[in-house]
Amino acid sequence: MTDAIVPTRRARPIWQVAKAVFLLAVLGILLSLGTWQVQRLHWKEGLLADIAARRTAPAVPLVDIEAMANSGGDIEYRNVTASGQYLNNKERHFFATYDGAPGFYVYTPLQLSDGRYLFVNRGFTPYEVKEPEMRMQGQLTGQQTVTGLARAKLAGKPSSLVPDNDLAKNIFYWKDLDVMASSDGLMKDKVLPFFVDADATPNPKGLPIGAVTIIDLPNDHLQYAFTWYGLAATLVAIVAISWFRKRLPDATPQ
Repeated sequence: MTDAIVPTRRARPIWQVAKAVFLLAVLGILLSLGTWQVQRLHWKEGLLADIAARRTAPAVPLVDIEAMANSGGDIEYRNVTASGQYLNNKERHFFATYDGAPGFYVYTPLQLSDGRYLFVNRGFTPYEVKEPEMRMQGQLTGQQTVTGLARAKLAGKPSSLVPDNDLAKNIFYWKDLDVMASSDGLMKDKVLPFFVDADATPNPKGLPIGAVTIIDLPNDHLQYAFTWYGLAATLVAIVAISWFRKRLPDATPQ
């Protein structure tokens, strides 16, 4: 009597194992990217809601914003009010557009009662009336009170693609607060380390045009999440179809 032959299970080729590991790794990456985008979506929605709340909150005194800035707090887009006298002869001009028209944002130092200075973005003026003498009605004199949004000082040039500031022509392409101050002959330690964008309160003859703060925070994270999860689902579907096809009985007629 011969011993029964017990069939042995054939080991899977190494390339099949490697393929399975690779597919699982890709699936894990796609799912991780989708989950990360969902997390980013929640963060962005919270940030936008926070900014909206700051913009509509009652204006606080300048001293409160200054204290927050000095302690490392986030002052961006917080509503603030400040009083002082504009130094109209020390305007700095930041190249910008408004409703598709080229021109400048007018940054004017506001001299505070303690002798320090706050650069205020008073708003937009068209290119053809860049020079102050062409819009004298809007050059406010005497004690003034401005309400607007606090804007943090930039740490450096936003991008190498941004042109260098042209001090000779008084044209700034990025908001370099230190250079704005030094080109005006203002001592750095006398200038508050942030800006204020003036609100929509009309200026005489309508210039400068206030309330020009641009808040452009794209929120495409939901779309990206669907993309990554969709790719993960497609990968699973392709693998599943391939697996079932290999196990279908041979339909070739006998």
